Amino acid sequence: MEYLLHILIISGIYIILTLSLNLILGYTGIPALGHIAFACVGAYTSSILALNYGISPWIGLLVGACFASLLGIIIGFPSIRLKGDYLALATFGFGVIVYSISKNWVDLTRGPMGLPGIPKFSFFGFELQPVWAYLTLVTVFVLITAVIINRIVDSPFGRILKSIREDEVASISIGKNIARYKLIVFVVGAFFAGIAGSLYAHYITFIDPSSFTIMESIAVLLMVVFGGMGSIRGSFIGASILVIFPEKLRFLGMPSSVAAPLRQMIYGLLLVVLMIKRPQGIIGQYRFK
Repeated sequence: MEYLLHILIISGIYIILTLSLNLILGYTGIPALGHIAFACVGAYTSSILALNYGISPWIGLLVGACFASLLGIIIGFPSIRLKGDYLALATFGFGVIVYSISKNWVDLTRGPMGLPGIPKFSFFGFELQPVWAYLTLVTVFVLITAVIINRIVDSPFGRILKSIREDEVASISIGKNIARYKLIVFVVGAFFAGIAGSLYAHYITFIDPSSFTIMESIAVLLMVVFGGMGSIRGSFIGASILVIFPEKLRFLGMPSSVAAPLRQMIYGLLLVVLMIKRPQGIIGQYRFK
């Protein structure tokens, strides 16, 4: 039973990541390939504050999300002036940079040794140690993320995002500052990705750079594409299926050295098939042109 609850917790964390990337990619049409970098910043910020300074994980979560938003500004400001493949490569490069910093800044992050003993969240003095309690916490954040992003995309602001996705020139012609809108989207998406990273760190209680490789960004991208770009429900479906399905490999008796690469191969194959057969995903409303 605890194993099932664990899978649901991981699914919830990836749903938050998928929703935040869907806002950037699915609703605005920005091909961001380094989204896991924001989760990395959120996770390390919250963990370091808790371990080195004794700051509550609740405060660390908020500070980590704000630092991730700051990174969103740093990444978004130069990147949004690019288009297409160049923008995708720029965001990919920033993801690699953040990963390299987490791996090589040993004095701060302990590098490949990672950060062990990260404290869990506590509520009125009671640590959220039971798995079901942490599942409740993650579920609350999933609902908050979904509601906020849904309100954004259903608002006049969201309609402008969709117009940017469909035709940037038309959006500019009606007087919209698309660079400002894109930057805001990067900041909002980074904020929620930072929350997901912090939730992950305080649940697993150990993080290292291998949790935030560029392949994790590709996995989140696949979840968005698989479920459907421009669809809130699609984010739930894509993240849930692609977290739960690879877990079945554990029951085949494969060693981890085989199962992990096989998982990445399955992700890659699914991405290729989807791009050819159904670019808009299962219930998506948008496809790359």
